[in-house]
Amino acid sequence: MSPGEIAAAAAILLGAYVIRGITGFGSGLIAVPLLALFMPLQFVVPWVLLLDFTASILIGGFNFGLVKWREIGILIPLGTLGVLLGTGLLVNLPQAPMLFALAAFVLVFALRSVFDVHGDKPASRLWAIPASLTGGTVGALFGTGGPPYVIYLTHRIRDKGVLRATLSALFFTEGLARIVSFTAAGLLLSPRVWMAYAAALPLVLGALYAGGRAHVGLAPAQMTRLIGVLLLVSSLSLFFKAWSL
Repeated sequence: MSPGEIAAAAAILLGAYVIRGITGFGSGLIAVPLLALFMPLQFVVPWVLLLDFTASILIGGFNFGLVKWREIGILIPLGTLGVLLGTGLLVNLPQAPMLFALAAFVLVFALRSVFDVHGDKPASRLWAIPASLTGGTVGALFGTGGPPYVIYLTHRIRDKGVLRATLSALFFTEGLARIVSFTAAGLLLSPRVWMAYAAALPLVLGALYAGGRAHVGLAPAQMTRLIGVLLLVSSLSLFFKAWSL
């Protein structure tokens, strides 16, 4: 990597994990598409997985008593199947189709955030099937599988404390599944990934601390739209990069 690319990667990780410290989620959705503009996905996804899993351990602290284990029990089996499918695609697919797919995926959630699209009607449990398969597959393929889980569970669980505890337990469990799958596929056996993880860890820890201590004046809806604009820009950039390959 050139000095400019190292500086860009540091700035991306700093911003992504400050937001993670503030909101409790979203670091992979922000970091992966931006890093993929100048790094291969086969390197970026396992790198961010290690950083995200560390962040989950540090700021998760989920309360076992509040976790809706019945919801997790429905999501994890198909989510694990999705992880295996996504890992296989990550190892075998060429770069351009993956970038097009990532750009389209990010674009959907960018527009959802910009226009604050949501609903209040409780979701049927049947939606757990596409939510878990999509979440697991996209999580392994792009390191950004959280949104399908979040959208589903926010339409199943109304209490914020219960929702946060359930999401924390789910992401921790799914992260373990991805680590096992990536190790078996050889994606976590590269010394370069672990060297990059060690190099980035102090920056990420500082960003998480800063985000946790920050008192942001933006309302939650404004923060959601701001993140959506950033995702929209990164999506358009990914489309351009994929088209130019």
